[in-house]
Amino acid sequence: MPPRSILPCRIRAEAPESRRNVRLVLVLSPRDRARLMENYFTRIFLKEKKGEKMKRIHGVLSVLLVAIFLIGAAGCASQPQADGPKTLRVLAMQQAGPTPDEMNAIVAKFNAANPNVTVEIEYVSYDALHDKIATAMSTTPPAYDIVLVDDIWYAEFAANEYLLDVTDRLDANMKTNIFDSAWAITTVNGKTYGMPWLLDAKYFYYNEAILKEAGFDAPPTTWEELVAMGQVIKEKGLVEYPIAWSWAQAEAAICDFVTLLEGNGGKLVDEAGKPIFNNELGVKTLQWMVDSVESGVSNPASITYVEEDVRNVFSQGKAAFASNWLYMYELAALNAEESQVTGQVKMALMPVFEAGKAAGVQSATINGSMGFSVVGKSANPDAAWEFVKFLTSEEIQKEYAAHLLPVWANNYEGDALTALEALNPATPATVPMFKEQIPFSKVRPKVPYYSEGSKALQLALQEALTGQKTAQQALDDAAAVWVELGAK
Repeated sequence: MPPRSILPCRIRAEAPESRRNVRLVLVLSPRDRARLMENYFTRIFLKEKKGEKMKRIHGVLSVLLVAIFLIGAAGCASQPQADGPKTLRVLAMQQAGPTPDEMNAIVAKFNAANPNVTVEIEYVSYDALHDKIATAMSTTPPAYDIVLVDDIWYAEFAANEYLLDVTDRLDANMKTNIFDSAWAITTVNGKTYGMPWLLDAKYFYYNEAILKEAGFDAPPTTWEELVAMGQVIKEKGLVEYPIAWSWAQAEAAICDFVTLLEGNGGKLVDEAGKPIFNNELGVKTLQWMVDSVESGVSNPASITYVEEDVRNVFSQGKAAFASNWLYMYELAALNAEESQVTGQVKMALMPVFEAGKAAGVQSATINGSMGFSVVGKSANPDAAWEFVKFLTSEEIQKEYAAHLLPVWANNYEGDALTALEALNPATPATVPMFKEQIPFSKVRPKVPYYSEGSKALQLALQEALTGQKTAQQALDDAAAVWVELGAK
């Protein structure tokens, strides 16, 4: 518990027989200070008074002194305190961007310029991150000053006032040079609640050797082309199931569904935030998923897979195509200990459906990004914001781009782009693909109930993929849950 501050307060008092100036330096609560001053002035002014007159004066003076002193104390308390040691507590995620050692090096650089600030970082798994943040908000001040927030949580946390609105703290360089798709992560209803930090999307991977053996010189640009190519690959016995997906009953399935739906010209919600994923486009998209499993173009085990399962299947040469995050490239394409298909892995823009292409959709994928945010009730919001700015700055993101591609669009031009591409063996492929794909990444709905709504949609996808419900019925049921959640 911090020590009570010592507040110097000058009080001037006049009495009929004398004039006194008193300077008090008190280490007391406002109530105790008021009582002390009341007693003191009562003795000065009223020691000779008796009877009812004294009582009336005593009462009036008591009220005045208490009011004046409390106002003075409040005024003193509202003034900025002198710069002193501050501790910033940061909640981050394991295996997200720079390693803990690299993060410690970043903190050391910040401390060199801000010696009065100590930064403490705690790491948790992604699965624990949301609830850890929510639980931390139950104390005042909260347990953390800065938190790493997933794209899908921003609307919920903003609605609950967990995060500091930093809209007015953004400078022109930030607004101009950071990707628009990055700002889409941390922005809710026109207000910005953090700085984009970990920018990622799902990418389309293919095995070039398998395609060439099947007679194809280029990857598909539409999902209809992929099905046709997949049938040829199956007929030639190159792989049993041409594409693997992460369609387990988890958020991973939502990511793939949104990718496919947006590529069909559809959306999860309308402009008012109401669910429309059960309309014709949504049903056609889910039915395509069901049909692709039944035809054997999509691996039937996809309904149990998450991203790591997809990586393993693709890396074993058991799939010609896959959809996964950027991390898969280095492991599948370059790491012989992790992959049997090194040298065969390529990336391309995520395909779309013919209907989406006709509607002008060039590519569509899911935005899987995160941002660092200052906690709304942090005891040190200004210092916390300075650290967030430093952590997400061009300088730091350039230096640690080997594990975290920058959110700054101007880093993908000229000499800066050349430097990025030369960072490690993976970046000559991943950096150009990132630059090409990220503008087509789509954020999931910014609705406060997204986490609960997602669970209903995950169930709907699973019910349709396993034949428990038709695509229409499954999506209708999920949409009803979304409407109910939105009405709360």
